[in-house]
Amino acid sequence: MLMSGVFDLPWWGYVLVALGLTHITIASVTIFLHRHQAHRALDLHAIPSHFFRFWLWLTTGMITKEWASVHRKHHAKCETPEDPHSPQILGLNRVLWGGVFLYVKETNNPETAQRYGHGTPDDWLERNVYTPGNKYGILIMLLADLILFGAVPGVLIWGVQMVWIPFWAAGVINGVGHFWGYRNYNCPDAATNIVPWGILIGGEELHNNHHAFATSAKLSSKWYEFDIGWMYIRILEMLGLAKAKKTIPQPRFADGKRVVDFDTLQAVITHRYDVMTRYMASLKAIYKEELARLKQERQTSDSQALQNFKNWFTSEDGGKLPEAQSAQVQTLLDRHERLAKVVAMRQELAALWARSSDSREQLVARLQDWCTRAEQSGIRQLEEFSLRLRTYAA
Repeated sequence: MLMSGVFDLPWWGYVLVALGLTHITIASVTIFLHRHQAHRALDLHAIPSHFFRFWLWLTTGMITKEWASVHRKHHAKCETPEDPHSPQILGLNRVLWGGVFLYVKETNNPETAQRYGHGTPDDWLERNVYTPGNKYGILIMLLADLILFGAVPGVLIWGVQMVWIPFWAAGVINGVGHFWGYRNYNCPDAATNIVPWGILIGGEELHNNHHAFATSAKLSSKWYEFDIGWMYIRILEMLGLAKAKKTIPQPRFADGKRVVDFDTLQAVITHRYDVMTRYMASLKAIYKEELARLKQERQTSDSQALQNFKNWFTSEDGGKLPEAQSAQVQTLLDRHERLAKVVAMRQELAALWARSSDSREQLVARLQDWCTRAEQSGIRQLEEFSLRLRTYAA
């Protein structure tokens, strides 16, 4: 074993090398495995595609079909007992510190690869090198690190490379990314954006954005968010080596239509997260008005019920209140027609994009009926929101 390597660097030089090499691995995971293979969000030219596969073989030993199938199952069964790595089911500590073991466990389930592994590479290299020899690559990487950097630095750099993906991708993203952070979109699962700047983990920090729009090649959606993986994809696009298929749709507006049509329906469903966020924001005034009136009338019991109502109405899970509070809220709704109307209209609006069995004509008619009733409700905020709803454009 060589005691000194080809490169004799200061200590900080070895740190920079380790960070640089692991960042290439992160880019390979987010661009190739995640966005290209698992979600088909972009097309990749053969040159970067083969490079990413080769680099992942050297630094992770992961098999493309296994990774893609486990991740697709995660989306299909998210936050259920069948989810391979949900901290909501298994606990944060188990996923954060043992995410790699949960991944390996799921790869040993042949039904996962059979059901979710379609469309992944099946060429000569995959059948004869990468899959049967998936552990040889990391040994070749170890040898290369020893030759280039010497015994001690080489082993340390290789060790960092080996634990980087298991901890940051399998642990932090799958664990913290479903447990703590902020949410731009009220998607059905618990996915969160850990931080708004996706640099250290290639943009995967923006996990809520991804779960809301899984087939988007770009993971950032707000002006203050940054997705370094998307920056690399744009560079590859300029070089003619990649082509993004979809990105997170940004709402467009036009003149409001007197009678909504299929284009309006399509726009409302496409931008359903934006629609619901604006709906909730537009109705804050109702809560404040009701609370002020109750305080003026000194109805303290209703004031407390109204606070419980706010917690329930603004919650993302649709309201998991204790039984006593739930009964209190229902009693409040029975006595306050405006609040009851607001709740019912929200549920009806959300049902529009949940009615997969309804025909196009039925859905358009439901949306038109919703707008008409909202504008005739006598509730100013509902009327204003409905008029805005008519302006969504495809």
